[in-house]
Amino acid sequence: MTSLYDRIAARFPDPAKTFLTTLEGRAFTYGDLESESARMAGALVDLGVRPGDRVAVQVQKSPEALILYLACVRAGAAYLPLNTAYTLAELAYFISDAEPAVVVVDPAVRDQVAALPEAGGVASVETLDQAGRGSIVDRATGFPATFATVPRAADDLAAILYTSGTTGRSKGAMLTQQNLASNAEVLVDSWRFTGDDVLIHALPIYHTHGLFVATNTVLMAGGSLLFLPKFDADTVLDLMPQATAMMGVPTFYTRLIDSPRLDRDVTRSMRLFTSGSAPLLAETHRAFEEKTGHRILERYGMTETNMNTSNPYEGERRAGTVGFPLPGVDLRIVNPDSGAELPDGEIGVIEVKGPNVFKGYWRMPEKTAAEFRPDGYFITGDVSFIDPDGYVHIVGRAKDLIISGGFNVYPKEVESEIDDMEGVVESAVIGLPHRDFGEGVTAVVVCEKGVVLEEEHVKARLKERLAAYKLPKRVFFVEELPRNTMGKVQKNVLRESYADTYG
Repeated sequence: MTSLYDRIAARFPDPAKTFLTTLEGRAFTYGDLESESARMAGALVDLGVRPGDRVAVQVQKSPEALILYLACVRAGAAYLPLNTAYTLAELAYFISDAEPAVVVVDPAVRDQVAALPEAGGVASVETLDQAGRGSIVDRATGFPATFATVPRAADDLAAILYTSGTTGRSKGAMLTQQNLASNAEVLVDSWRFTGDDVLIHALPIYHTHGLFVATNTVLMAGGSLLFLPKFDADTVLDLMPQATAMMGVPTFYTRLIDSPRLDRDVTRSMRLFTSGSAPLLAETHRAFEEKTGHRILERYGMTETNMNTSNPYEGERRAGTVGFPLPGVDLRIVNPDSGAELPDGEIGVIEVKGPNVFKGYWRMPEKTAAEFRPDGYFITGDVSFIDPDGYVHIVGRAKDLIISGGFNVYPKEVESEIDDMEGVVESAVIGLPHRDFGEGVTAVVVCEKGVVLEEEHVKARLKERLAAYKLPKRVFFVEELPRNTMGKVQKNVLRESYADTYG
């Protein structure tokens, strides 16, 4: 059995069991999941979607959006989720690069998307709103509640997730049926998920964390979701007595800690809190344990690899580390220049190999070849070391990639937009430690002589061109940027100069 959907569905519990409940009280059983994804898969096939085709989706979080994801997998398509913050200009790039057969967007932007020159080859632009209404749902109602899932091989694509680098445009990470299925199966076992688990789901579902780590793992376990449109500390605290687990990012935990309601009593039914997508400060780890008695389980993954490591479910969850390689994952620390493996304790770049590691970058064979070693290890670009007890410590990133609130931001894209502004000579964009977001995007700008720009002016201009998570939280102005003898901007100097910007 190689298809992702077949491997998930084989573990489905009684069809009458509730899979998902929303704040509004909408409930979907496993039987509903099976029948509604069948109807939607039928609608996709009727629209012309064939095995291997891409379906691009930029919609708000809803149960129907999850059903659409499963429908794409059942129809043999590659699901392509897109951040809801992406602008029309950014969406145009993804459509031109991925060439999807179908695009599903919010009804408010449907006509604008359909009018894009890049959408000329798209068979249909469909709609889906946050309430679960839209043309794709309307189409699905006319199809049978059964669907013969399209057979797929382990190496066939299940999804393409676009990820940022430090130069150029976003790259499409090709994730296979085996990548997603195997990782979910490993997490079920490693984190002890069962059909009795109820997960608080407050993550977005256009990102690997909320879509694959959270959703696929619960599906594989036959558990249930409390499905929230977004994170709200009071709402999460209200739901904790009904739940057993929560997956989150550091921002979730800092905001929960700030609530006077967080204590041992409200978390009494919870067995697991995990954190990822951005570094969790050791002080957050300690403060949460002091208030609740729970130690957060931190893990490490990437868009390209799903989950690579995890602190142990049983045993010491060590603050400031991401634990040990997961079963089936081979991890090594190497010299970034020679590729030679380094002994424990020495800092180098993480390389990983395993069934979780992606197939390569969409239509970028040269980039793919450059990111893999001849023996099949993927070069993550993350700088790390392994301590004497075997725990992996993430030190930083080799390529200045910024991770803010769990989302990748590459400086070059933001710098290019700033440099295009009238009166700007050049800019440097860096990530600085931020309590809520892990890293805060920060711009340092050099203006032309005699030109005075205001911080809010730069932010306002960027807001028109970039997704919100890419926007600088602060903009500083200097006469010149620090450079080394080769003329390269010394971003490490800038990071030191502005290190305390966010407290």
